Amino acid sequence: MTGVAFSAALVLAACSSGGGGQAKSSPSSGAAKAGSGTRVTVTETEYALKLSQSSFTPGTYTFVTDNAGKITHALSIDGPGVEDAKTKNIQGGQQAMLTVTLKKGKYDLYCPIPGHKQLGMNKPIQVQ
Repeated sequence: MTGVAFSAALVLAACSSGGGGQAKSSPSSGAAKAGSGTRVTVTETEYALKLSQSSFTPGTYTFVTDNAGKITHALSIDGPGVEDAKTKNIQGGQQAMLTVTLKKGKYDLYCPIPGHKQLGMNKPIQVQ
């Protein structure tokens, strides 16, 4: 019977780890309902970020992170009202989404994998 209980605990732990690539932040840190905003594609490669649009106005945005590179990347956004909002780590060929509400001000979009931001995976944007 102990083996069955252990197996059930493993299944429950695996199911609850979730995340699904959504924002790992609370509503007070700028996270919004997943998929509810203007869609912006962020293409990540070694070592650059390319956004599908360059001008932003206040509102809700869903950043679709597309890892077109060969190594693991992720996306993090910091700025007014948004702190430590980030996707899960994704392998080459994978995508993850991050939905946030942006206010007027300057935001920093970057790859939070150690060293990647310093290698050029950093894209400041201005919301006007």
